[in-house]
Amino acid sequence: MDLLIKIGQLVLSLSILIVLHEFGHFLPARLFGTRVEKFYLFFDPYFSLFKKKIGETEYGIGWLPLGGYVKISGMIDESFDKEQLEQEPQPWEFRSKPAWQRLVIMLGGVTVNFILGFLLFAMTLFVWGEQYFPNENVTAGIYADSLGQEMGLRTGDKLLFIGDQKVERFNDRILLRDVAINNARSVTVNRDGAEQKIEIDKKWADILTRRENKRARIFTARIPFTVAEVVKDSPAKKAGLATFDNVVSVNGVPTPYYDLFAEAVRGRNSETIELGITTKDDKTVRQVSVTTTEEGKIGVLAAPADYFYDTETIEYGFVESFPAGFQRGAQFVSDQLNAFGAIFRGDIAFKESIGGFGSIAGMFGTTWIWERFWLMTASLSLILAIMNLLPIPALDGGHVVFLLYEVITGNKPSDAFMEKATMVGFVLVLALIITANGLDFWYWFKGLLGGG
Repeated sequence: MDLLIKIGQLVLSLSILIVLHEFGHFLPARLFGTRVEKFYLFFDPYFSLFKKKIGETEYGIGWLPLGGYVKISGMIDESFDKEQLEQEPQPWEFRSKPAWQRLVIMLGGVTVNFILGFLLFAMTLFVWGEQYFPNENVTAGIYADSLGQEMGLRTGDKLLFIGDQKVERFNDRILLRDVAINNARSVTVNRDGAEQKIEIDKKWADILTRRENKRARIFTARIPFTVAEVVKDSPAKKAGLATFDNVVSVNGVPTPYYDLFAEAVRGRNSETIELGITTKDDKTVRQVSVTTTEEGKIGVLAAPADYFYDTETIEYGFVESFPAGFQRGAQFVSDQLNAFGAIFRGDIAFKESIGGFGSIAGMFGTTWIWERFWLMTASLSLILAIMNLLPIPALDGGHVVFLLYEVITGNKPSDAFMEKATMVGFVLVLALIITANGLDFWYWFKGLLGGG
């Protein structure tokens, strides 16, 4: 079921993006009197799952979910329709239109994707607002996970600055972004009451963006251990633990924070331990004996950070949401461009930075949360726009480069040249798709083998 939810979200998101992208080409083409022969979601080599002709255009759904297309008369595209190009140009064909009209048609898809990305960011802010942990509210500091410890962070540190930017919002993804793509090379913390600057080696840009680390936590908020839920028939249930109980010691050793409890019980499999317990209303400590499972668990779910620390939510009116959404979208585009720069500089490994459909599906999560779905769709829309602007023949950006050349010089590349260039571009794009999905499969297979 989890896999189906991921696939369902991916298919719906990509279908929305593909249809609207192609509509961005379709609309100006029709406005300029250019004939559109096909409008397809997914590709349809040999056969289609559905098709219906309305007017001059055949609308359909293909069986190969690698994108979509509009087939515009008189245009050299991935269909490589040579027969049509051997005829005299007709007034309704793409090749008969002025260069500026052809340029508008080719930029229509990415324009729609940019507008859609900014719009979706705005609407998610309007509907759900923006919730975050103010850094100053996390009074106990961080729990440094293994990655954070290797970087030089320590549990209990209170974040002050990343680079020269003050930390306003508590989120380890901000640290990942700033180190990996914004070239931040230091983190300043308050450690045991004293300010300390931790230098971050440039190697961490590569380490943090490796596949095995992309979803790993660098740090989390350090929190006490309060029971949020007791698992049925668990050792904790049998021992009488209840929701909102606080675990404050293990075998007489104080454990004021959850990480100290976890450290105290690590390796104590199938062992009876004494827990010091207080309740929400009674701070008197009582001792409870619990026998751990074979895995060293007691069978409770701990309360999350927002139980202990207040979050803030910025609410946006309808009008206010648009500049805020544009700002968030612009920040996302800037981050992506900086990431490309880091790849070209060699700070981030190319093979660690691309992913196929499996990687994208994994980012949606195993539960259908509409806010996350629309935020992911907004992000993918902007990524699709950026990727389509790459100056590769067969992508919109490749056509735009040739059209700009024509507008500037007045010389139109020959159909034979465009055909060969498009073929080269198509092969490059296909190779990129195969590489990305091949890497997904390889890392998945390595995972089955335990990482070997």
